[in-house]
Amino acid sequence: MWKLILYSIVQSILLTAGQVFLKFALIKMPPFGWNRVFWGGLLANWQFAFCGICFGLGSLLWMYILKNFPLSLAYPMVSLSYVFGMVAAILFFQEAVSVTKWMGVFFIVIGCSLIVR
Repeated sequence: MWKLILYSIVQSILLTAGQVFLKFALIKMPPFGWNRVFWGGLLANWQFAFCGICFGLGSLLWMYILKNFPLSLAYPMVSLSYVFGMVAAILFFQEAVSVTKWMGVFFIVIGCSLIVR
């Protein structure tokens, strides 16, 4: 099960990195719109490209995980991305995180550790 934990952590970090790069890309963009200016600017944005790379690698790793581990063990481990997302929100965007949210993160970690036992 250590392999599943390691792969799940790496996959969750890739998903979180993709979200962080997407957020950075969108911060640089004009307001969202269904127009050529918005989409052209997004496609020329290097952070958006890195977002796609992270999501692509995360998806490939997810396919490996699904192929080699039971779904009932693998799928709940995706929730680790919430933990890394919370940390990324603090580190990269200086977002405030309440005690209640930290309690939720704690329960996610406890739940994942119970599932893999």
